Amino acid sequence: QVQLVESGGGLVQPGGSLRLSCAASGIIFRLYAMGWYRQAPGKQREWVAGITTAGSTNYADSVKGRFTISRDNAKNTVYLQMNSLKPEDTAVYYCNVVVGGRSSWGQGTQVTVSS
Repeated sequence: QVQLVESGGGLVQPGGSLRLSCAASGIIFRLYAMGWYRQAPGKQREWVAGITTAGSTNYADSVKGRFTISRDNAKNTVYLQMNSLKPEDTAVYYCNVVVGGRSSWGQGTQVTVSS
């Protein structure tokens, strides 16, 4: 059974930084691409960033140059380093993995950017 547990969210001022973590279990982590998504109040969940098994990364235009996704296969963990945060980055952030065509999600971690 796939389990994803996000952590690292919180309240930060505009221009600040946070690093989110997502610990995975129940899968051979190194064999799967991983992704981060977010959902703001009243909006649909949107893709933020993805990382392949080889470490190649992609980002939504709204976060490109500010966010960095990375992975540590030894720790079965994917990270999202978020810099230069803006109020519009406020959302619940989720990590995601697709295993056998089935999408799995963590419980999410709240990020609030406000002065």
